[in-house]
Amino acid sequence: MPTYVFENPDTGETIEIVQKMNDFHIYIDYDGLEWRRIWNTPNTAMDTQIDPHNSKDFVEKTRNKKGTIGDLWDAAKEAGEKRKRTDGKDKVQEKWFKGYSKGRKGLKHMNDPSRGL
Repeated sequence: MPTYVFENPDTGETIEIVQKMNDFHIYIDYDGLEWRRIWNTPNTAMDTQIDPHNSKDFVEKTRNKKGTIGDLWDAAKEAGEKRKRTDGKDKVQEKWFKGYSKGRKGLKHMNDPSRGL
């Protein structure tokens, strides 16, 4: 059930009340004082969970999103961090570093942890 916020008109104190969506959204305290309802924007999110192990899921869920290339990089970094937490390492990143090195005759990327620096 949703939570609704009410404010005491005398003191400014706020309280959160859980009510059904079909209820009348009023709150009257024990003294008979009706509190004002505070209107706020609900926190909703859709398509925020991307499977970090599925590249097709990443492409599908980021395809038509508005934002910058930086937002996309942040989403990719977050997926890499999730892979590290669940698997102990990021196999996608390791594969990328390996390809980077192979294409440059063994030169390692400056962020490659296998550089040993």
